[in-house]
Formats: sequence, C-alpha cells, structure tokens
Amino acid sequence: MSTSAVRDTLVVGTRGSLLARAQTRWVVDRLRESHPQLGLRIEIITTTGDRQQRRPLPQIGGKGLFTGELEQALLDGSIDLAVHSAKDLPTAMRGGLGILAFPVREDPRDAWVAAAGLALEDLPPGSVVGTTSLRRQAQLLMRRGDLTFVGLRGNVDTRIRKIHRGDCAGAVLAMAGLNRAGLSHHVTYPFEPAVMLPAPGQGALAVQGRNEDERAREYLRAVHDESTAAAVGCERAILEQLDAGCRAPVAILASVVGTDLRCEALVTDLRGQRCVRASASLPVADPVAVVNRIVSDLRAGGAEEIIAACRQ
Repeated sequence: MSTSAVRDTLVVGTRGSLLARAQTRWVVDRLRESHPQLGLRIEIITTTGDRQQRRPLPQIGGKGLFTGELEQALLDGSIDLAVHSAKDLPTAMRGGLGILAFPVREDPRDAWVAAAGLALEDLPPGSVVGTTSLRRQAQLLMRRGDLTFVGLRGNVDTRIRKIHRGDCAGAVLAMAGLNRAGLSHHVTYPFEPAVMLPAPGQGALAVQGRNEDERAREYLRAVHDESTAAAVGCERAILEQLDAGCRAPVAILASVVGTDLRCEALVTDLRGQRCVRASASLPVADPVAVVNRIVSDLRAGGAEEIIAACRQ
C-alpha cells in the first residue's frame, strides 16, 4: 500500500450493537459524501458493557462501560476514530483523547413504547415498566408513584421484542436510537422535556479521537455541528461539576435558540420525591456563564445533598 493510501484512510471503531453500527455508518456515510477520496473502514469492538448484559448498569459502575475498550484502541493506534452515543461517554477521558466532532443532534427526547398502545397515565395500578435508568425511574415515579420497574438490557430491537412478549407494560427508550435504528414506528408517543427531561448528551453522537490527530480533525469538520457542540458541551460541563456519577438521577437539556444558549437541569432522589430544577438562557457566546448559573442554582436548592444521599 502506498504512503498516500495510508495517509488517506481512517479506521472507525464502534460497538457491535444494532444502534452503534447504525450511527457509525451514518457518520461514515457523511464522511464519504464530503471526502470521496477518503478510505474508511469500520472496526467492531466489544466493550465491558456489551459483555455484561444481565446486570443493571448502576450495579456495574456505569462510567466507561461502553467506551473503555474503544479508548484503548485509539491510544494504541488500532483505530483512528470512535463513534459514541454522547450520553455514554464519561466527562473524564483518558489522557491524549478528546471529542473531535459532534454531528448534528437527533431528537433528544425519551419515548414511551407500550405493546398495547396504552398511555402511561392509563396503565393499571402497579404496572411494570421496563428501564434500568435511575433518571427515567425517578421522573416516572413523580407522575405514577405506584409503578414498579424491571431491567431491560440488550439491543434496542431486543428491548422492543421484550415489551411485545409481555415482559413489561411498556418501556422508556430514547427517540434518537429508535429513529437511527429504523424502529420509530414502535413509539406510542414521545415525552416532552417538561414531562421527562433527557440525560445529558442524549440524542447526540460524539466522535472521539487523539487530540494531536489534526488530519482526522480536518476531515471531521464536514460532520461537525457547532450548535450541537455548544449544547452538549454545556450539558457535559454541568454533569462534570455536579460529579453525580451513575447513581444519582440527573437530567439536563440545552439548546441553541437564536443567539442564546438555553438550558434546563433536574436533580432528583431515587423515588422522585425530592427534586431541584434550574434553568437559564444566556448568550451562546458565553457558555461558561450558563453552566455556572445552572450549577449554582442546583447547589442552592440542595442538589449536592440529594446526590450524596443517592450514593449511600
């Protein structure tokens, strides 16, 4: 292989799930459209989270479960880029690595999927809902304190099959994942953020690479979206300052509206009985001000005490 051929080839790493492969193909297709001369190869990498499908995510740690092996592959040079769901990527990354691009964000909302098409409000008392997300559980309990929950791990298509075979009355899944996997026809209805505030980074992809890899960074300019970067960067910065880990329900959604960066955040206890909300809308040119306002208001409302109690 010639030197020029090696120079114009990128190896893109991804998890092997249906959704991970679909979103990686989307990024690769956008790169091919913008750079027809660029050679692109997808490398499937199995992560710790993929191998441990039987245990709920909060029990096995959460941070880095779906990213550690991909980060190692970046560091040892076996791949050039890794495509992640932004909400899976820890705010603290290994030295030398960074997010080189945020593609345009998909729908960040959560969706209600019920086999019988029943609305959440119409479920019989004590119904079982499928989700291992503490954030989703807490917000559901705010509306329906009688609900119980069952873990629903696996690929998004596997989760939908479990719903239809009766493992639960319904489940909460990410709209973005359903859209990307071509499964949105299963959605009963999406939850508006006022009802179910999403996880930080939900609906967004993060393309990770080596910080010094200017060649990859230049190619990725074609898929990078500044508004998504501003919004998700704000959400991740708030999450980092709160240091909530994976054991406290934290929901954050930011968006660029005109010249403003608008953000809403929620911290709640595990039963949805105590919560604190904060919102801000300030110029997008000063994202640090938005982050500081939100974090300050959350702390003033007792967010740190709620998080500490969840850890216990």
